[in-house]
This record gives sequence, structure tokens and C-alpha cells, in this order.
Amino acid sequence: MKITKAKFITSATSLQDCPELNLPEFALIGRSNVGKSSFINSIVNIRALAKTSNTPGKTKLINLFNINDKFVFADLPGYGFAKVSTKTQNIWQKSLDNYLLKRKSIVSLIQFIDSRHPVQQNDLQMTNWIKFNKLPFFVIAAKVDQIPRSQIQPVCKNLEKNLETEVLPFSKFNNYYNKLIIEKLQTYLIN
Repeated sequence: MKITKAKFITSATSLQDCPELNLPEFALIGRSNVGKSSFINSIVNIRALAKTSNTPGKTKLINLFNINDKFVFADLPGYGFAKVSTKTQNIWQKSLDNYLLKRKSIVSLIQFIDSRHPVQQNDLQMTNWIKFNKLPFFVIAAKVDQIPRSQIQPVCKNLEKNLETEVLPFSKFNNYYNKLIIEKLQTYLIN
């Protein structure tokens, strides 16, 4: 599959505000500032389709993107550190849980984990929550351009072992990884 078009659809505060799009959807989850928005921009090859920031917690809404009129990326607020109150983080978490459990069009969650660091406790909590709720998912090891090339495969294998799911590397600077990820997305679209 070649991605030839992508467009921003809408931002929503909750599941109830999200339009029914009748397209398969991939929900992007991960810690704040792990690179979900950069991932969208890189995969669709549009530099500023999704807003990016160096400040954790900038994604506060559910942002929906139509890709090729074939599927949707849902860029969700990050979990973990963000310069917002605990109350706000709790609201985000409740909204996130509701979205992931009740959005019928989701075909898979994609959990982003920063490849530069050991798996964080909140990443493990999210993985366990996903498994407990029997939701389909795979992991993207983000920011592999910032670790030595010789460490990319060992890092991915270690994540696969610890999280017990498939892990794909991602770098916004290397289209080779994009091709592998697009092939993975296609496996969910065929069914």
C-alpha cells in the first residue's frame, strides 16, 4: 500500500464527540512526547499534518486523521509526565480508557515506547491494561535514530520479550522502517 493522501479530520474531547467514520482505526498510545505525531507525519510524508512539540502533554484531545480513505489514525493524549495537573491527567486517562474500550472501529492499538530508555512503569501498566482487556495491539520502538544502529535489533527483541508482543522499530528519518510498519497495518485492513 502506498499512502497518497492524508487529512486531518477533527479533534475531540471524548468518544462521544468523535464522528463515526466507517473506516478501520488505529489508536496511537504512548507516553507524552514519545513521537506519535512525528510518526503520523513521517508515515504519510506530510511534514506538519499532526502538530508536534518538544513539550510533553501538548496533545490534549483525540485527533483523527483519514489516511487514503482506507483507515484512520487516532492520535491520543499521552500518558505519564506532562506539565498539567493530576486532575487533568486523571480526566485524560478516563477519557482514554473509555475511547479504547468502546470505539468499535478500532482494529488495533499501537503502543509507542521510547527505544532510548528501559521500559517505564507506566508503559508496563498500559501494556498490562491492554492485555487484561484483550485488545489487539503491537508496539513501535520510537526514536531508534537516537540509539546506535547495532542496538536497534537487540532493543526490539528485548521489548518483544518483556511485553510479549511484536515490536517494530521506527525513525522519522528512515523510510525503510515506514515500509515495514505500513505492511503491518495492511495485515489489519485485509481482514
